[in-house]
Amino acid sequence: MDSKDLLKRVKEDNVKFLSLQFTDVLGAVKSVDMPIRHLEDVLKDGAWFDGSSVEGFARIQESDMRLKVDPDTYVVLPWSSPDSRRARVFCDIYTPAGEPFEGDPRGALKRILAKIAERGWKFNIGPEPEFFLFKGDVTTNGVHPVPHDLGGYFDFSSFDEAVVVRTALMDALDQMGLDVEVGHHEVALGQHEIDFRFADALKAADNVLTLKYTVKAIAAQHGLVASFMPKPVHGINGSGMHCHQSLFDTKTGNNLFFDAKDEAKLSPLAYSFIAGQLEHARALAGVVAPTVNSYKRLVPGYEAPVYIGWAQQNRSALIRIPRYTEGRDKAVRAELRFPDPSSNPYLAFTAMLAAALDGVDKKMTPPKALNNINLYHLNKEERTKMGVSELPGSLA
Repeated sequence: MDSKDLLKRVKEDNVKFLSLQFTDVLGAVKSVDMPIRHLEDVLKDGAWFDGSSVEGFARIQESDMRLKVDPDTYVVLPWSSPDSRRARVFCDIYTPAGEPFEGDPRGALKRILAKIAERGWKFNIGPEPEFFLFKGDVTTNGVHPVPHDLGGYFDFSSFDEAVVVRTALMDALDQMGLDVEVGHHEVALGQHEIDFRFADALKAADNVLTLKYTVKAIAAQHGLVASFMPKPVHGINGSGMHCHQSLFDTKTGNNLFFDAKDEAKLSPLAYSFIAGQLEHARALAGVVAPTVNSYKRLVPGYEAPVYIGWAQQNRSALIRIPRYTEGRDKAVRAELRFPDPSSNPYLAFTAMLAAALDGVDKKMTPPKALNNINLYHLNKEERTKMGVSELPGSLA
């Protein structure tokens, strides 16, 4: 979609207000709202803002920055009133000189994707963000979050409010153009997951932010509060954002991870990709699990990965290779299991790809697969003998 198409679309959709959105370094969504009559000027000149007031952007003496609309990210917000219909676009950030701002998280992802595009590759990601729904207002000081239900993994009841909320959520996401595959109750009380089909990394990161924004809006309509904290409640499972990854050939559309002759159906490229992420896992943790609360999730006993290794099907490993189904070559992938939804998806996906490419460029080989081994049941001496190290226990 170009600027001309966008102007036509907002008129057809009877949009009255437009939110220009971007993220700070921490992944918080920032928004500049404007009446739609100013869109043509913004498409031409951009929208200026104070970069020194945004976390991680600029100092006060160099604060002027400009938002440039990405028309392809245009969606109407389904929950907005027909009388004051609102839409949203994501924006890229530019300096006063008209250059892309290097501190823009979305821009960082676009740059590394441009580099692999020169190789004829596309980085696909299928994220699985988990979240909690809580009763009432958990923002008031001293109020403890109470999960809205007592359900468990895949539980269903025709009277379950979660089914109503998830249905409304999936309907809204569908209207916004996200290809939702499944929605279901997760393991912990009040915990849920919405999965959407894999996409190129930029689209996937945009989708994660759209999902988080939408979940909170729909939950509020039902008197609930949504939380994407990795570990909001002690003693039960936390929320992760498992990321299913693959590289595709941009010309042929073939999955570059697939090798029919290999026992695990993985190509040499896939093995080096995995090796790079394992090699840099401890450093990567600071980006994909970036908060103090992240490390309350990454502890043994709650299905969160703690030990650095890879395996076929084994969910106790840091990287899991899902079971191969005959004829589904494009589904061969590597699932990175320690990212969580508190991360900035643009920076998380950038760091994940950078670590993997280091493995590819250096032709690294991963250690032996930890198949059929529950890593949580091994003691430290056994893990040391196997060469299995641990993720950091904190940000320190």
